[in-house]
Amino acid sequence: MRAVIQRVTHASCVVDGKVTGEIQTGLLVVLGVEDADTTEDLDWLAGKLVNLRIFGDENGLMNKALTDVGGNILLISQFTLFAQTKKGNRPSFIRAARPDKAIPMYEQMIATLSKLLGKKIATGIFAADMKVSLLNDGPVTIIMDTKDKDNH
Repeated sequence: MRAVIQRVTHASCVVDGKVTGEIQTGLLVVLGVEDADTTEDLDWLAGKLVNLRIFGDENGLMNKALTDVGGNILLISQFTLFAQTKKGNRPSFIRAARPDKAIPMYEQMIATLSKLLGKKIATGIFAADMKVSLLNDGPVTIIMDTKDKDNH
């Protein structure tokens, strides 16, 4: 799994003119799933997202996690995170999981994050034409890949 994590003061997703998910302070997480991803990858990433200390403390240092600031998550599925651009100018998405694998993993991520945070997770709609807007706070943007979890 790959995730692009952005600390935001506001983020929303609109599909066909209707808001599907909206948050104030928190994280906009764009999530890509590949065929090799496992439940272990999902649990590791969910734990990291909830506990990532990237929010400012009283001294302005990034020492607080999402739970410390009462933040929320807007989770957006995005297969293009697995674009391969080595050859030519048209990206290949062969590493991205097909919907029969990606949808259950995306839904499981929503459930896992909701359980860890103790609140509803705002979302987009899988495979829809989504319009995502955000106000990046910082800006703080972090890219995580579960393939890196064992390389510490």
